[in-house]
Amino acid sequence: MTALARWCLRRRLVVILLWLAAVTGTAAAAGLAGSAYSTDYGVPGTESGRAGALLAKAFPDRAGDTDTIVWHTATGSVRSAAVRATMAHTLAEVAELPGVAGVQSPYGPGGGRQISHDGHTAYASVSFRSAPDDLPAAQARAVVSTARAAVGNGLQVELGGAGIAVTQAPHERLPELIGLVAAAVVLFLAFGSLAATLLPIVTALAAVGTAAAGISLLGHVMTVADFAPMLGTLIGLGVGIDYALFIVTRHRKGLRAGLSVQESAERAVAVSGRAVVFAGATVCIALLGMLTLRLGFLNGVALAASLTVVLTVAASVTLLPALLGVIGTRALGRRERRRLAAEGPRPDRHTGPAARWAGFVARHPKLLGAAASAVMLTLALPTLGLHLGTSDQGNDPATATTRKAYDLLADGFGPGFNGPLTLVGSLDGATDRLAFDKLPGTLRDTPGVAQVSGPEFGDGHATGVITVVPDSAPQSQRTSDLVDWLRTDVLPAATDGTTLQVQVGGVTAGYDDFADVIVGKLPLFLGAVIGLGSVLLLLAFRSIGIPLKAALMNLAAVAGAFGVVVAIFQWGWGSEALGLGSAGPVEPFLPVIMISVLFGLSMDYQVFLVSRMYEEWRRTGDNRRAVRVGLAETSRVINSAAVIMIAVFGAFVLSGDRIIAMFGIGLAAAVALDAFVLRTLLVPALMHLLGGANWWLPAWLDRRLPRLSIEPPPEPAATAPPADDRPPVAV
Repeated sequence: MTALARWCLRRRLVVILLWLAAVTGTAAAAGLAGSAYSTDYGVPGTESGRAGALLAKAFPDRAGDTDTIVWHTATGSVRSAAVRATMAHTLAEVAELPGVAGVQSPYGPGGGRQISHDGHTAYASVSFRSAPDDLPAAQARAVVSTARAAVGNGLQVELGGAGIAVTQAPHERLPELIGLVAAAVVLFLAFGSLAATLLPIVTALAAVGTAAAGISLLGHVMTVADFAPMLGTLIGLGVGIDYALFIVTRHRKGLRAGLSVQESAERAVAVSGRAVVFAGATVCIALLGMLTLRLGFLNGVALAASLTVVLTVAASVTLLPALLGVIGTRALGRRERRRLAAEGPRPDRHTGPAARWAGFVARHPKLLGAAASAVMLTLALPTLGLHLGTSDQGNDPATATTRKAYDLLADGFGPGFNGPLTLVGSLDGATDRLAFDKLPGTLRDTPGVAQVSGPEFGDGHATGVITVVPDSAPQSQRTSDLVDWLRTDVLPAATDGTTLQVQVGGVTAGYDDFADVIVGKLPLFLGAVIGLGSVLLLLAFRSIGIPLKAALMNLAAVAGAFGVVVAIFQWGWGSEALGLGSAGPVEPFLPVIMISVLFGLSMDYQVFLVSRMYEEWRRTGDNRRAVRVGLAETSRVINSAAVIMIAVFGAFVLSGDRIIAMFGIGLAAAVALDAFVLRTLLVPALMHLLGGANWWLPAWLDRRLPRLSIEPPPEPAATAPPADDRPPVAV
């Protein structure tokens, strides 16, 4: 690492130009290729996935996107001559728009079922020629503006569907700008130097910019979810600024100690840079653990996020030292430079609030440990009620036209209208067709079913489709129970004695299958992630207690963060006020991605805090002093890093995208709890209570474990050699 830092410092102009070429080159390539992100979160191999595949094969004409135009009159009927004339003219104009394949009006033959029983609500189906992933936003906006032109004289017109949602794209730049401004303020308060403040931001932007373009290109060779770029940006800005913060902080310490710019930067990268590489590697390993789930769109998310982390680490250990060489001593503020010139170098004195807090924790470990545990337990309680599912347009903000259309359809046609179940049968012979023809009658008598339509036949009568509208909302437990009842009881009884196979698909069935797959694999995934972190900490700190506490703290941070997510998104506490829509389920893939990211972030703070304690313990053998000194010397940097991450993650609440906002709030809550409750309160309190047991390791295990040093040993003059001649792990 020292050799790399030395090379980057001596050839800093070359390094800066290479990074500039990487950013501009990938951006140009991505601009020429365009984006190819996917909104298909389906799970192949599940029953709902098989139903969707059969449906697509039998009815290829339904491959395009079908959306709805909904109109409503508070007084009068949608059948009135005035309303009929207005909407017929509007629908005719929509049908002539580019990209529209057809419009099915309720005023045409067989359209009576598209008008509600009370006559106040009607809808038309608009079929686009393109699937939602490929639909140009301009075509969707043209449909919205044309339909909305009919509003007036007591007539309300709203639009819903996946294609219409394209017009409500998230605010892609606002969260980044707010997060960067907040990070810049924190950095300037910490450094007091404009040049030092800009370095972490420039480094993170170079890495994130290159990664964003790379993710766009990645979408052309594999499935990449549409939220992957913003998630990558969220993670990249947070960890990128933090990684650079650790290195710049170490560099400034070296300058204050009288080292030259070259020596200080080399030492900073050699010491903190190794910890950055270690932390980045753990994040990538955890993210790539998502590949074990074997879900196509999550594979793309894992690779996209890992690419972002790899580039942030690379920028931190190459671009950052080059920039440190460019700004020279301006990494210190003017007052610090004047004092250094007048008084000469002097060691850092760890006094002030951090030292007083460390002493306070040392004096009251039981009380503070109990208080921290109570806080974490209280915040984690809502996690017990976690309900995994996929949000739909009924969870959009109340002001969105998609949400209004959803509510109008639910009020006019029943709560299950927005999430019908699709029963797809594979027919082989007359016996199967006869059984399938009788199935609608059986379904109409099934509790929980509001309406049945069909059957329809395709693929030469080899495939049949029946549409079932539940009497409950798509996200209701009653609808999930109906799916289970159909699969386990109704359909097996109806197809008994035949070769007929009927698959249940549709919105709720897909939600439930997705959640079942994630929940079924989550324990193995969680065990692998936590286990890997424990092994790495065991090797680094030669202790049984440190990894166990780290594992418990990681679980506590995850549980507390999910408690906050459940309260806001699932229970709806403040969600409408924050512009996040109504209460709804938590996305099934959120636990996987959050555990992956939080594992790396927690490891980052754990290593930074405990390595300093470990060094002091190896030097003195005094656990109380080791914990107090480690907390006093690291808490300020940990808190500064946490505030930056909270600002960056919290800013993504303003993205306008529910999934990204869920990630932002969850990660911001986890970082806040990890830094301010766990690492600076609960962990040191527990370590005071456990005393020397913190560092216990059986001798037989110590002899067999390989030796891992996260950071190089300190200079010989700084620390006396330990009794067993093993090099200590330094900060």
